[in-house]
Formats: sequence, C-alpha cells, structure tokens
Amino acid sequence: MSATATPPRRTFESVTVGDELEPLVCGPLTPLHLMRFSAAIENWHRIHYDERFATTHDGLPGLLISGSFKQHVVSQMLRRWAGRGGWLMAISMQFRRMDVVGETLTIWGTVSHLEAHTGYGLVSCRIGVRNEEGVESSPGTAQVALPLTADDPPITGWPAP
Repeated sequence: MSATATPPRRTFESVTVGDELEPLVCGPLTPLHLMRFSAAIENWHRIHYDERFATTHDGLPGLLISGSFKQHVVSQMLRRWAGRGGWLMAISMQFRRMDVVGETLTIWGTVSHLEAHTGYGLVSCRIGVRNEEGVESSPGTAQVALPLTADDPPITGWPAP
C-alpha cells in the first residue's frame, strides 16, 4: 500500500475468527534503517548502530533491531488493517529472540477472538514478528476496536467500557 492510499473502512461484522491480517514485510533491514529509527526515538545504545561494539564488546551476532522498532511496525500493520474507522486499543509483545541487520522481517497477525459491545466490536489478535526463515522472535497479542457495521461512526478514541 502506498503512503497516500486511504485504507479501507473495516467493520466488526466483516471480520471472522481465523482471518489473517495482511502481513507487513520489512527488509532486508540495513544499518541506516536502524540508525534513522534510533535517532527518531533518541535511542543511542551502540548495539543498534556500532557493529564493532555490538559484536566485540557485547558479543552479539550483529547490530540488533530494537524492540521499539518491532513494536512500531506491528502497530503500523494493525492500524493499516483496522482502516479508517478502527482504533488500536492495546498491544502486548514479548521479545524472545534477537533480530539483526540483514534480516527481512514479516509482521503478521491472526484474529483470535471477537466480542461485540454497544457501539463497537473488539477484535483480539495474535501477532508477531518472524524472520525470513520463519523463526518467531516477538509474539504477542493486540486488541482493535472497530465500528459494528458500515452505518456506525468510526471509532475516534478509546471506547467506553
């Protein structure tokens, strides 16, 4: 999807448990990608931009892709999937494996539970980050609020419980 494309308006009634969210593929990631993201969030830990420090001093396999970057791209995938009327309510991730420069990451999600409320529907998803070999590094869960039907207004903030 291009940066200027308007995402579709997704509704709760159009979603089914087991639906796969459109994956987001990032990579292969380069030192420049990591440096730009580190600068944007002011994360100056050398393991994200100084390869000699990362490998020699810390004994790492290479420059590490930060957990903040992975959480950012998962959020991006979820927001694209939710579309114009949706709202990303919650996200939780575990960082179980290091991802390094040169890898291509696939951000994925699957609808795991649906719960209708007054005025909105809550979609629970399993989410994660896999490298090109299919190895999972950052599994998690997320919740997205969607309008119940196409006639309902978009979710523009945190829905009342």
